[in-house]
Amino acid sequence: MTQLHTKIKIYLNRDYKDSEIELQNDGEGTYIKFWSDSLEKSKPTDEQLNALESEATTLENNAKIDAKRQTEYLSWQQQFEMIYKDQKNGTTIYKDHCDKVRSDNLKE
Repeated sequence: MTQLHTKIKIYLNRDYKDSEIELQNDGEGTYIKFWSDSLEKSKPTDEQLNALESEATTLENNAKIDAKRQTEYLSWQQQFEMIYKDQKNGTTIYKDHCDKVRSDNLKE
């Protein structure tokens, strides 16, 4: 099940501050403990949040893939070295490397 935080982020169409919303888990699942009156939308119902399940799952899965891709792309120094060698030698090592990282870590 996706995190409530992600569903709220989608519902608001933005990240939120801890001062705006407080989530709590008393052992029976996470729920909204506080919802600020200053927010542009009223506190969502369980039905509204449940309707965002699929979109939230995709968002969370893609965030995991992005994190994995970041480590596989290598350091910026190594990337610049590949780009330099490609320009010097007329090769496509950098592009091929990026294509492999993306194909090995497909997003939804």
